[in-house]
Amino acid sequence: MPAAEQYLKPEVIRNVARLDLRARFIVEGFLSGLHASPFHGFSVEFSEHRRYATGDDPKDIDWLVYAKTDRYYIKKYQAETNITGYLMLDLSDSMGYTFRQELSKFEYSVSLAAALAYMMIQQQDPVGLVTFDQKLQTILPARSRRTQLAQILALLAKAKPTGSTDIASCLKLFAPMVRHKSLIMLFSDLLVDPDGVFESLRLLRHAGHDIILFHVLDEAEVTFPFSGSVNLRDPETANEMKLDATGIRKEYLEALEAMRSRYTQECRAMGADFVPLDTSMRFDTALVEYLSQRKARF
Repeated sequence: MPAAEQYLKPEVIRNVARLDLRARFIVEGFLSGLHASPFHGFSVEFSEHRRYATGDDPKDIDWLVYAKTDRYYIKKYQAETNITGYLMLDLSDSMGYTFRQELSKFEYSVSLAAALAYMMIQQQDPVGLVTFDQKLQTILPARSRRTQLAQILALLAKAKPTGSTDIASCLKLFAPMVRHKSLIMLFSDLLVDPDGVFESLRLLRHAGHDIILFHVLDEAEVTFPFSGSVNLRDPETANEMKLDATGIRKEYLEALEAMRSRYTQECRAMGADFVPLDTSMRFDTALVEYLSQRKARF
């Protein structure tokens, strides 16, 4: 049995068939490593407390915590502690691609989304799920009750990547459905025209929502390990093209870097977070971004 932190590796989590166990193992592996991270002291158990500050009502001091820590902490009110989250998952056919990794982009995203849902429910945070391709396919409103996790995992387990996608339109359609300020976590390979995506993200930011954009690519899409003559196929259009991989490698990698740089700059300008990922990366890279968002709010 691997150590807890081993479950942060995609090649290990691939061997866990049940999605609920994947989610639990990823989160437990993540939490087990927090003691060595900048987030030491932030855990499910103590996330609902904050240090006593001048002006706080002494009646709100949690004396049980004082007895354990010899420090004054007060229990946060629900409005202070809860963050409402929505997981938005791209169902485009291209998300099903993998070259040599254990998990496809879609499987990686599903595992990560499941882990985030598990973490949020543990924190008693309301969380919902949206899946989309060219239109919104699944819309599960955000709730914090325990049965919500089972519903989210069931929907994620049934979801399949198929067809093309329209991220910009789906974000615009979803925006008016979110009545309270929320954290929108979008999982996509972003193989679309970015201008429409930026416009829709700005619309969500203007409405007061926080955004984490998880850009999930296959490891081969990031490193381009191909050489010689290769046939490349667009999974969403089925168009094929024969290319000299060695000759275009430098140009391809420069184009990828330019794309990610633009997303980074545009997201920073609008106050959103852009997180570049690939399917060989440990899951805690993404979980730290969620945790950073939560800490920034309190």
